Amino acid sequence: MNIQELQPKEVFSIFHEITQVPRPSKREGKIIEWLKAFAVKHNLEHTVDEAGNIIMRKPATPGYENKPSVILQAHMDMVCEKNNDTIHDFDNDPIHTYIDGDFIKAKGTTLGADNGIGMALMLAAITSDTLKHPALECLFTVDEETGLTGAFRLQDGCLQGKQLINLDSEDDGQVFIGCAGGIDTLAKMHYKAMKLEAKSERLAIHLKVSGLMGGHSGDDINKGRGNANKILVRFLYQVMSAFDMQLATINGGNLRNAIAREAEAVIIIPMANKEDIRIMLNHYIATIEAEIGDIEKDFAMSLETTDMPETFIPADKVKVLIQSLYACPHGMTAMSKTMPGLVETSTNLASIKMREDKKGAYVEVNTSQRSSIESKKHDIKQMVECALALACDEVAHGDGYPGWAPNPQSPLLEVTKKAYAELFQTEPKVLAIHAGLECGLFLEKYPYLDMVSIGPQMFGVHSPQERLSITSTGKCWQWLQCILESL
Repeated sequence: MNIQELQPKEVFSIFHEITQVPRPSKREGKIIEWLKAFAVKHNLEHTVDEAGNIIMRKPATPGYENKPSVILQAHMDMVCEKNNDTIHDFDNDPIHTYIDGDFIKAKGTTLGADNGIGMALMLAAITSDTLKHPALECLFTVDEETGLTGAFRLQDGCLQGKQLINLDSEDDGQVFIGCAGGIDTLAKMHYKAMKLEAKSERLAIHLKVSGLMGGHSGDDINKGRGNANKILVRFLYQVMSAFDMQLATINGGNLRNAIAREAEAVIIIPMANKEDIRIMLNHYIATIEAEIGDIEKDFAMSLETTDMPETFIPADKVKVLIQSLYACPHGMTAMSKTMPGLVETSTNLASIKMREDKKGAYVEVNTSQRSSIESKKHDIKQMVECALALACDEVAHGDGYPGWAPNPQSPLLEVTKKAYAELFQTEPKVLAIHAGLECGLFLEKYPYLDMVSIGPQMFGVHSPQERLSITSTGKCWQWLQCILESL
């Protein structure tokens, strides 16, 4: 069966079309044009602002003219992650999807159900000929994944509704009424590359960490998953402490909001230590498997000889870099005291990259911090800064974004809960989420907004293991329709 033939067909046919349109963060031009064409095709009023955000509007159906209008919201962009052995151009290639039981998956890449399925649900609602609803505004924002740019640049006064349903959640039967705030940190360690003198008694070795689950740096940060950067650095620290090690290259992870799945380095050690390092690695692999093997069942770490590199990082720089990265915190640092089971504060050592700029060669380190408490967000940010400043000559922070404080007395929440209970004979869970949502920024511009966030079940978002539940999507479509009719 093709995806566009799945039920509810009105949702999955649109989702399939969305997967065929490239939409990397900050490069959403093609999906913007597709959305504009969709609006024209369906005779929908639409506007595009300077940031690229799109708003579509549809009048209320008969009998709902006097009801307050409602805003549906999702983001256009997707996290573009792929396996190293997958050939895919996210700027030009469609996502290659397939059905596996109750799940839609992608071949070797992220699926983009985050937040493509939210867009599909909105478009199915606004084009439905049978759904009864108040006046609808559908807001599609740009660049949620790498900067919340669309939400930051959303202009005051462009939204008319006072109730907003965000469709960027990923858990079946759960209503989210709050989210964490976040801030990113970018550090650079510049160095002067050293030329390698020809020494036959030395050996170049390629180290690689692979097979990890990765995942969302908010939703999955407390699930005990391994971070490839931390695993690699921990081993490099052991090698550096035992042998005369030179570091030629180090790279790991890709995106600030994804837990690093793969990392690699090229090191140079004395030929006399060739067997010693293999023994050390075997012991180290056993240690990591004992620590996380019950979760990371496909974890692998390899060592193989490679061509001798031409340059390496100076020894004094390597020492402080490895120490700094080893000291840099990663993972959950505190649980919420007010909402049981909610991560309060965390940090993600997202990526390590070799780059060059006008000052020369440098190692770039990207991290992402989150907290539902503003002061704790800045505390963990400063902790990361202190660790990275041990090695890096530049440490800078992004603007950050605010959290969304829960409102358990929300009228929209009551309608949302009642609709779910009527449909499925059970109460939905009401939660806050550790991931960042755009809702906090909307509240800064529209402080009167009453908001909830819902969505169908997804797993492995921000990784090539991303998958979307077909059954749960059908339930979410029923739920959304019932909410709109109940409003």
